[in-house]
Amino acid sequence: MTISLAIDTSSSRTVVGLLDGDRVLFESFAEGATDHGRAVSDLVAQALLNNPAPEQVVVGMGPGPFTGLRVGIAFARTFALSREIPVIGVCSLDAINTGKSEYTVAIDARRKEIYWARYLGGKRVEGPSVNKPDEVKDFIIDLFPDVSSLVRIAAEQNESEPFYLRRPDAVPTAERK
Repeated sequence: MTISLAIDTSSSRTVVGLLDGDRVLFESFAEGATDHGRAVSDLVAQALLNNPAPEQVVVGMGPGPFTGLRVGIAFARTFALSREIPVIGVCSLDAINTGKSEYTVAIDARRKEIYWARYLGGKRVEGPSVNKPDEVKDFIIDLFPDVSSLVRIAAEQNESEPFYLRRPDAVPTAERK
């Protein structure tokens, strides 16, 4: 079995877990959309305490707010590089477990929008996308990626680029009008 460190910062919740195969050795989260930087390092330190060293890092690649994603992805890549272990990126929405076979999940995208994806038989059939909530039918919100699902789908995915579904807010001064 592979020891996996799982990290997701795509939502207002920072999620960290350490798994031996599908057995959860550590799982915790911290609330706070502006506190990912502190939270991810604190939670990883707790995960590593009295547990075996990870052999791979699995990280949620979004969709999510730019800063939150960058914090989690940069931490995961730096951690993996320093330990010379692989890092595997997965779609964060795919790791939201509803227990249903047909569903649409969504997370808050701020600006009165949601990031969402639709699933059939546990497989993504539409999205990820960003829309106003009234433009998406029958979605489940207020669920978050879970560490077991992050690691499970890492066997099927390896996303190398984050899912940024919006243009960045920051623009060079010359482009501002």
